[in-house]
Amino acid sequence: MKKAIIGKKLGMTQVFGEKGEVIPVTVIEAGPCTVVQVKTCETDGYEAIKLGFGEVKEKKLTKPAKGQFAKLKLQPKKYLREFRVENVADYEVGKELKADVFAVGDMVDVQGTSKGKGFQGVIKRHGQHRGPMGHGSMYHRRPGSMGPTSTPGRVFKGKKLPGHMGSRTITIQNLEVVRVDLDKNVILVKGSVPGAKGSILKIKNTVKRV
Repeated sequence: MKKAIIGKKLGMTQVFGEKGEVIPVTVIEAGPCTVVQVKTCETDGYEAIKLGFGEVKEKKLTKPAKGQFAKLKLQPKKYLREFRVENVADYEVGKELKADVFAVGDMVDVQGTSKGKGFQGVIKRHGQHRGPMGHGSMYHRRPGSMGPTSTPGRVFKGKKLPGHMGSRTITIQNLEVVRVDLDKNVILVKGSVPGAKGSILKIKNTVKRV
């Protein structure tokens, strides 16, 4: 059965395993999430559920969002994310999902938005080497040769150049759920996940377990 939930990254810490080994973990606030919409093949052409997470004041909602929650008679949610599931009949609008959807030992994929670094050069963005730092070099941190002059007479697509770094959607696969705390509604996932503290994550069953 496919399992999924929206979470918030709270930070990283470390815990001790059964054999006394130190395990670095990311603490994720997993829910509570409310099922806002159930999509079916008859109405939408595919099966999926839309979850809502995080409280928000009604005055901060757009008119369409305000109307949607008013029609469903649900408390407004700040973040909405969609997940594909195997059987939408197991879900109904208003159902609440918490951290207990996952258990210790489950392997999950975590998707988030990486930290934005702004406009960066090729050394920081792509890890390229610099030129000589002598005063006469005139070539220190620039991107390198743009290619031959007459043939082909252009810069090939995909050449690594300066540009915007970070703020990309990244998915980390095959992370193990180390602990589940139902009282605090958090899960501890082995390793690091994308994004800064407080960023929103999508957590679901791994698609290719190794």
